[in-house]
Amino acid sequence: MNGLAVRTSATGASAPRLTIDLAAVARNTRTLAEATSGELMAVVKADGFGHGAADVARTALAHGATRLGVTTLAEAVALRDAGLVVPVLSWLNPVDADFATAAEHDVEVAVPSLAHLAAVAAAPGRQRVHLHLDAGMARDGADPADWPALCRAARRAETRGEVEVVGVMGHLGCADDPADGCNAVGRTRFAWALDAAHATGLRPRDRHLAATAATLTDPRSHHTMSRVGAGLVGIDPSGTTALEGAMTLTAPLVQVRRARPGTAVGYGHAHRTDRATYLGLVPLGYADGLPRIASSGAEVLVRGARRPVVGRISMDQLVVDLGEEGADAGECVTLFGPGAAGEPTVAEWATWAGTIAHEVVTGIGARVPRRARAPRHLRSLA
Repeated sequence: MNGLAVRTSATGASAPRLTIDLAAVARNTRTLAEATSGELMAVVKADGFGHGAADVARTALAHGATRLGVTTLAEAVALRDAGLVVPVLSWLNPVDADFATAAEHDVEVAVPSLAHLAAVAAAPGRQRVHLHLDAGMARDGADPADWPALCRAARRAETRGEVEVVGVMGHLGCADDPADGCNAVGRTRFAWALDAAHATGLRPRDRHLAATAATLTDPRSHHTMSRVGAGLVGIDPSGTTALEGAMTLTAPLVQVRRARPGTAVGYGHAHRTDRATYLGLVPLGYADGLPRIASSGAEVLVRGARRPVVGRISMDQLVVDLGEEGADAGECVTLFGPGAAGEPTVAEWATWAGTIAHEVVTGIGARVPRRARAPRHLRSLA
């Protein structure tokens, strides 16, 4: 039998932890703000891309952003409840959404269809809206064929005092590749949409098409404002700018065992040791957001060295080959971080899983305790 190692450490991680470096968010925000002459909307949807919506919002607003963006009205109201009073835009709501609540909390909403416009106009108060164009993704936003009618109807609703059209928005589908021709199509379609809105008498002061990648690479898509979300937390889909990862995931080794050559590891015995080694057990798995598909290539950092994940990532745990040096139970394992100390990055985990970094950072589960480290001048707000 393989004996359990009686190797313990009194110093190390006591439990899994997700640490958010808000100083990195601050530096990323400044980089993004410097890339455009217009306003910067900090997009903090999906709990700030898994980094804490209110924390990321406050940090971004202190370092160059002037307003906030989310998808749902619930996300917008949560920002208001957190005491944030800057303009907030919500742009993905069903026709029967509670637009009265949006007005009550002073939340601007996107209007992608005539049905949405009618629902917003019927709500109490005079709602501020951004007309939303599909700029070439066949996703959210009004079909160009419907755009002139939407603009005319919006102008009539504005004249009646039911809405105020303060913005026109769109989204580029290929901005992660600045050379892709679909970006030119999107820019042209958006320019046409602005002209069409203007022709009906609308005068939207906010015009925004660029998200993170286009903000960094395509000044032609910068209008009065850019929307950045992933870039705030260190993800540049275009791969052109060195942003700083803001999320570090650590956990303790809960068990270390000596394994003989040929020891089978995990479900299905997907791995067998090829030499005598130490195996370490880490109490994180796919229920915590680690992609199971990354089992065959993932690495972690232990004692300053990369060590491979072996066997299949389970729901609550994974196994690491610690090599002949081994480690002690209780020692800290870094699963990913900004990479400065040699640890794997979120981008590497995304590559191992065949996905994108956005999915990795938003997937870390709620049972992993979180801790935000604020920049010094923001600690009073944390």
